Amino acid sequence: MSDIAQPISRRQPLTKEDKKTLSLSALGGTLEFYDFVIYALYIETVVKPLFLPADLAAGFWGDIFAWGGFAAGYLARPIGGVVMAHFGDTLGRKKMFTLSIFMMAIPTLCIGIMPTYETIGIFAPILLILFRVLQGAAIGGEMPGAWVFIAEHAPKKHYGLGIGILTGGIAGGILLGFSISLGIDIIYADNKAAITDYAWRIPFIIGGILGLVAVYLRRFLSETPVFQEMAKKRALSKEIPIVAVVKKHRLACLLTGLLTWSLSTTVMLGILFTPVKVLQGIYGMDPLITRASGLVAAVFIVIGCVVCGMMEDRIKTRQASLFFWGGLIISSAVFYTTLMYNPSVPLMMTLYAVMGFFAGCTSLPPIIATRMFPPAIRFSGLSFSYNIAYAIFSALTPAIAIALLKITPMGVAYYLWFIAALAIVIAFIPLAYKGWQAEDEAAPLAAAPAL
Repeated sequence: MSDIAQPISRRQPLTKEDKKTLSLSALGGTLEFYDFVIYALYIETVVKPLFLPADLAAGFWGDIFAWGGFAAGYLARPIGGVVMAHFGDTLGRKKMFTLSIFMMAIPTLCIGIMPTYETIGIFAPILLILFRVLQGAAIGGEMPGAWVFIAEHAPKKHYGLGIGILTGGIAGGILLGFSISLGIDIIYADNKAAITDYAWRIPFIIGGILGLVAVYLRRFLSETPVFQEMAKKRALSKEIPIVAVVKKHRLACLLTGLLTWSLSTTVMLGILFTPVKVLQGIYGMDPLITRASGLVAAVFIVIGCVVCGMMEDRIKTRQASLFFWGGLIISSAVFYTTLMYNPSVPLMMTLYAVMGFFAGCTSLPPIIATRMFPPAIRFSGLSFSYNIAYAIFSALTPAIAIALLKITPMGVAYYLWFIAALAIVIAFIPLAYKGWQAEDEAAPLAAAPAL
């Protein structure tokens, strides 16, 4: 049986307007995710020494607090996600799509100008966590909203490509983060004290300013055709969207949550965590080399996301899942095993690039999840299940990974193998590769236009 056609509203090829929508959405996603992940790139060199007391900064509990601050952003995702999704399903996708990036830009700018522990004591880590929570609430609405926005704009035969480009754009935020942080490391290579004195603020200030620019650019996006049609036909959900999600779409929520676990772990451990805690922390590599390695992996995850989306359009879900998630298992096995034998830097970066490419499998969870919910509650369904799962698993993942690395340097690899195998199994469940079907439930939701 071939996979069912994707839930796209139109059958035409990409138009000029579609390309503008894809470009602006991907650009906004890049800037917003950059704002979110730049914190992770400075955990070891800035967050721990500048925002924690000296006796806490070193050791296990310093790791837990600093990475817990990173996880705090994920814990806040459900709040922002559910609220924005409710209004996205009732008032329109575009309004929430613009609000989310504004809510990200402001706290990022605030982190860039806030005082440190030396100046305001315990209030420094408290404020830092508060700003991380605000960032988390913002990105909780951004990610699902962006995927729904593109899915409902993209032509049928380019559904996978559309979400692949968007996911690649979001991953581009990691690339931008590594690029700017690496640039600062190079500029201040002979004066590293300047980085902890003031230069660490530059990426956050840049992110805040660029985020506000993205808010302006999103004014030029149009509402999705699917939402416009639902509003015209009065096919919006007659009950509170989140209630309909929980009552009628539990399997879709479960599968989306598990796929989110796979996605979040791949990005967090494979791309963000590995340069800092594995290459630098376990193998003692120079921070300049680890940032450059992260930059290489980030370049290839962007490429991988787009290729994965294109492949999903051509060979469909199950085959694409086997190729990309299977490729992640094999490439991560080779990469983390080779690290134990002190490889040359070029070899290490090459293997990391290959793993980064297969980390493009992160395009598949949103491709699958977006089509598992009917249009009238799509934003709420995707946002609820995605953000709850992200909050749970991403809050636990750094602590689990740190504990595994205490046992074996292959700890991250074992975790990645497990979640990749889980994603492959899910891809063979009918709801995952067929998507929601109108005959699955009664009106009014069935009356809503399919994507």
